[in-house]
Amino acid sequence: MNVRNVELVGYFGFGSLVNKHTLRTSYVDIVPASLKGWRRHWQARTITLEEDIALLSIHRDPTCTIKGMMVIDHLENLPLVDEREAGYTRHRLTKSDLELPADFKTPADMYVYVADEALDQEDTGALLQSYMDAVLQGFRNEYGDGGVWHFVETTRNFDRPVIQDRDKPLYPRSVSVKSEEIEIYDAALRKAGVGPVVTFV
Repeated sequence: MNVRNVELVGYFGFGSLVNKHTLRTSYVDIVPASLKGWRRHWQARTITLEEDIALLSIHRDPTCTIKGMMVIDHLENLPLVDEREAGYTRHRLTKSDLELPADFKTPADMYVYVADEALDQEDTGALLQSYMDAVLQGFRNEYGDGGVWHFVETTRNFDRPVIQDRDKPLYPRSVSVKSEEIEIYDAALRKAGVGPVVTFV
């Protein structure tokens, strides 16, 4: 990196940010990383649709370490990332919270985005297929098929209906998925216990 470290910021992606194709800033670098002491979960969020959709967040769990990606970006881009992650608050991380490549030089400020709402295991928000495809593709691209299974095994609250929107994606940063990917993703989601497929009207 030719940019001075003070001009950079890092943020840990544990969901859609893992997929490089969803990034919309002129980031500097992105490397595999793991976050210790946290677990992913699905949580209902009211977004631009007419019903609640479950998006990803994380909660403290000392027994869990989640894989993801550390994005190194220009500090001036941080407001754009904050806008993307509306409804989440930046939580400061230290180097001891993370597992990173040994020779990786971390910026002074590193964050992870955590949903503003408290975790409610009784919520009924549906899963959005196009969002899950973007997330799972990111894990498969970076960690292989094992990354897909790691994501499923370290994420709670999959027992929800699925809005099948692959043909007309509702997720604004949707990605293209091949038939071989779909088979892997759908098999993993079935094992995770996702609910019935529903159609969004």
